[in-house]
Amino acid sequence: MIRYKSIQDYFIIKVFNMVLRTHLYKYHKENARLTEFAGFEMPLWYEGIIEEHMAVRNSVGIFDITHMGRAIISGIDAADFLDYILARRVSDMKINQGRYAVMLNYNGGIVDDLTVFRLAEEKFLIVYNASNREKDIKWIDRHSRYYRVSIEDVSDYTPMYAVQGPKAVDTLSKVLGESIRDIKRYWGESFSVDDIEIYATRTGYTGEDGFELYIWDTSLDDFDTAFKIWKMILDAGVEYSIKPCGLGARDTLRLEAGMCLYDHDINEETNPFEARLDITVSMDKENFIGKSVLEEVLKTGIKRVRVGITLVERGIPREGYKIYSREGDEIGRVTSGTFSPILKKGIGMGYVPLEYSEVDTEVFIDIRGRKVLGKVVNMPFYDTSKYGWKRIS
Repeated sequence: MIRYKSIQDYFIIKVFNMVLRTHLYKYHKENARLTEFAGFEMPLWYEGIIEEHMAVRNSVGIFDITHMGRAIISGIDAADFLDYILARRVSDMKINQGRYAVMLNYNGGIVDDLTVFRLAEEKFLIVYNASNREKDIKWIDRHSRYYRVSIEDVSDYTPMYAVQGPKAVDTLSKVLGESIRDIKRYWGESFSVDDIEIYATRTGYTGEDGFELYIWDTSLDDFDTAFKIWKMILDAGVEYSIKPCGLGARDTLRLEAGMCLYDHDINEETNPFEARLDITVSMDKENFIGKSVLEEVLKTGIKRVRVGITLVERGIPREGYKIYSREGDEIGRVTSGTFSPILKKGIGMGYVPLEYSEVDTEVFIDIRGRKVLGKVVNMPFYDTSKYGWKRIS
């Protein structure tokens, strides 16, 4: 059964139809342009989307991502339970190791994509999308009845920040200590700052090197604790021109990196193979929800696949725009699109039949009645020797 730290807060925050806010709302209101996202009033931008985007690509930026969902799964059956509800194996993970995974429905569709970290032998942290907070925790709880596990929703009691960019490790080493440099990608470590307990994981939704920080046991009305860590990071990053960043830059960064946004690029009608998320599936596991359907998909083959498209001509592909072949046939629709500050041109993602998925295949995007030439490209969209966590220093 799901456990909440405060039943009163649960009813106030989640039952009544009201706009949700993170611990740092007061700071955001004073410094940012706000927008509604997944029921939360969140910063869209502070200085500007392009300025914040480039700060992350070239140096370092910090995001408040407390709106995302977080739950602790613990108990003697925790590993077996997660092996059942997630398509990717987690039972062989070492303590502090993490993985990117998907949770599937019985038709093999993606309930959500998430990260999972093993905090202890029988204790895991899972982090999922803000738009799916209620759906996911109910799905997890519903399938836990035959397992000896405890599910604790800690979303509202764990401020969560993302510090991203090539100078992220230099910035955080001043706050958390030099040992943070030793954390490998998709691993985590616990820290204490002035008696504030923090868990740091090295992943990111921008394509860049970076970390997520989880500040344990901090209630929504505890602005001081949440802001103290936020301010320490901003102060530590001054020499690198750190910028607080909003959802606008977060979206353009993840799209340049070729990363999916739930309910846009993936959903419950999408299987992980056509989404090119093969890494999230361990078909050699004995059983998991959706496995039998995926076995059939592998036998028959996928009919469509997610591709990246860069426009050759001027224009910006937007979600829902139709994709056409050179012969004039409609072959798909754009699921995400934007202007790339790095490439300085329009980029997008969408699903097309396999025969149109080869790199350099020419396609056309219908932008308000005008057919604009584009081509299929590899993702991420940028040169990985110059940008992203694989960059050559």
